[in-house]
Amino acid sequence: MAIVLIPGFMLDVDLWSDISHDLEPFGPIIHADPAHAGSIEEMAAQTLAAAPGAFTIIGFSMGGYVAREVQRKAPERVSKLVLIATSARGDGTVQAQRKATVAAAGLSTFRGLSKASIRRSLAPDHRDEAVIIDRIQAMGIRLGVEVFRRQALFRRDGDLKDLPAITCPTLIVAGSKDRLRSLDESAEMHAAIPNSRIEVVEAGHMIPIEAPAALSAPLRDFLTG
Repeated sequence: MAIVLIPGFMLDVDLWSDISHDLEPFGPIIHADPAHAGSIEEMAAQTLAAAPGAFTIIGFSMGGYVAREVQRKAPERVSKLVLIATSARGDGTVQAQRKATVAAAGLSTFRGLSKASIRRSLAPDHRDEAVIIDRIQAMGIRLGVEVFRRQALFRRDGDLKDLPAITCPTLIVAGSKDRLRSLDESAEMHAAIPNSRIEVVEAGHMIPIEAPAALSAPLRDFLTG
């Protein structure tokens, strides 16, 4: 069974580098394209077009919104769903205004996400690890300013009311030290999705990079079951 991986905001395939070897025994890996969509819905449509007939889908952060949109568009094709460090809540007014302001700003000297914003996404014991910070920043640099503009304007609609319609086995993974997505947000998804389980790992928001071994264990168990 193929596994489709969907990264988060201004992240690329390197997000998954530390866990890819643990996923490969379960089937071929397909990476969603983060660079050319203009919305969550468009990214979902592009992902579906590139995916095989049936697959497991794993979405991280913003990618969780895309993964759920894929599942809504083609529930018969999604055999299992994994949602990592994400939410079913929509953009608030302040957040939406901030994203629009950032996207419209002059970005001629764009150098990826700022180190300050990256640090806020990490657990306290990783906030000064230059290797992690540089790796995350490098993904944004590779994607570039135009992708940043587009992704900053992605509208994230709340879909909590739609979650009971998800019938495939679903794994929700949350970081115990995540300051961007709370444990409450993961818990409310777990409560709303009928056939779901939840795992909490010791990490900040960037779980696949901060805690790959702790993430791989529940993923292997879920994919085996």
